[in-house]
Amino acid sequence: MNVIETRELRKEFSVRVRRGLLRRERRTVAAVDGVDLTVQRGELLGYLGPNGAGKSTTLKMLTGVLHPSGGRVTVCGLTPVPQRIQLARRIGVVFGQRSQLWWDLPLRDSFELLRHIYRVPGGEHAARLRRCRDLLDLDEFLDTPVRQLSLGQRMRGELTAALLHGPQILFLDEPTIGLDVVSKQAVRGFLAELGERGDTTIVLTTHDLADIERLCRRIVVIDHGRVVHDGGIDALHARYGSQRRVVVDFDVAPAAPPVLPGVHLESATGPRLVFTLDGSASVGTLVSALTALGGLRDLSVAEPEIEEVIARLYRH
Repeated sequence: MNVIETRELRKEFSVRVRRGLLRRERRTVAAVDGVDLTVQRGELLGYLGPNGAGKSTTLKMLTGVLHPSGGRVTVCGLTPVPQRIQLARRIGVVFGQRSQLWWDLPLRDSFELLRHIYRVPGGEHAARLRRCRDLLDLDEFLDTPVRQLSLGQRMRGELTAALLHGPQILFLDEPTIGLDVVSKQAVRGFLAELGERGDTTIVLTTHDLADIERLCRRIVVIDHGRVVHDGGIDALHARYGSQRRVVVDFDVAPAAPPVLPGVHLESATGPRLVFTLDGSASVGTLVSALTALGGLRDLSVAEPEIEEVIARLYRH
């Protein structure tokens, strides 16, 4: 079942541009320019793009905050803006720079207020809260006012608040921004377990590519309002020419390194050789050729970093 469907989704804004000393001209800018997107129930989707690409604008249209300028969008079978109240009961939203918690109340009281706002039965609320307390280690600060929480503690509270009414879809916009290493690990571990259960669809936008590697099987990349990639991380590597690196140490430097299609000798420093392999080359073939030379002492294969691949995509 598709829980999100968009066809030719557009959002345009009117901006005023300076023309001369006193004159300004109105211009239309397409923040989202014809996005086609289908997300199935239970998917954990990474939605990426550089600043200003249209990520947050897309999420705001999917959640009913912004009205599309054109195209069609349905979320959980509903049209977000005219059916915003019904949709709010089926989605959870966490924006890294926005809070749905009450600043001066203890965290526990914020959760109780949200239970009444969403009209969640007491038993369901207690069961979901107990699960979040266990997975996110909330107990030590449940009775602390939100204003006294650290950023990592507050983000764990925001995730819990977004899930207590049992949403079908969870929208996350930069959920780990500014968090320390321990808090990031806690949030990632929680989202990974939530994704494995398969009963909640997760749409994640982030600039922290470690979140994407850890959590997402499918990645959609948007740039200048258009989708430029939709697929897995492996497809991304293949499409944008990722290069694996093979580092080899010999007892004695070989007189003639092997020459193979798709394999390039990057450097040779004494008995250490470093090769780069494009998508057409096989590591196994290279290892066989190196072993045949004799005196092979050590070998390591470094897979390309996703940061390198995404940077190449943006430049492209």
